[in-house]
Amino acid sequence: MTAGAWGWWAAAPIVGGSLPVVAGLLLAGLVPVRGIAIIPVAGILIGGAMTATSLAGRRALDELTDRRGEVEAALTLGFPPRDAVLLVCRPAAGQALIPALDQTRTVGLVTLPGAFVGVLLGGASPLAAGVTQLFVLVGFLAVEAVAVVLTVELVARGRLRPATPPGHGGRGR
Repeated sequence: MTAGAWGWWAAAPIVGGSLPVVAGLLLAGLVPVRGIAIIPVAGILIGGAMTATSLAGRRALDELTDRRGEVEAALTLGFPPRDAVLLVCRPAAGQALIPALDQTRTVGLVTLPGAFVGVLLGGASPLAAGVTQLFVLVGFLAVEAVAVVLTVELVARGRLRPATPPGHGGRGR
């Protein structure tokens, strides 16, 4: 598999996390089926999935590098390769959710949430704006959680690998 083909795997957690939540918001009628409404909400969710994928992937791959001996020990004990990698990656990748959790804690107290302000400026009532913002925040956390789980699974299956510097010709691990 070429280096470019590995990069396409990074899109799977982004799409897998974002698409169901955007579709759910549209089907529930919380976001009108108009580009002016869909694009910003989808952008927020896709951006969150991208951040979670990047953080989870980096943390998981860093842990694999730093704790390679533990993976080898698990393999020696008879663990399947996927399970041996997950023993090391899973706890560290959970830290990828910390920025989303921190952002959620500050909404309304420190920051003015974008969906709330946008819906208000669009002419909706404060209650409708609050409900929309609540669903966007819950969706944001769901998107990021799914993206983290998918990213760690792809790392465990060897689909996401560290970048190999040009000229080294290795496979990344």
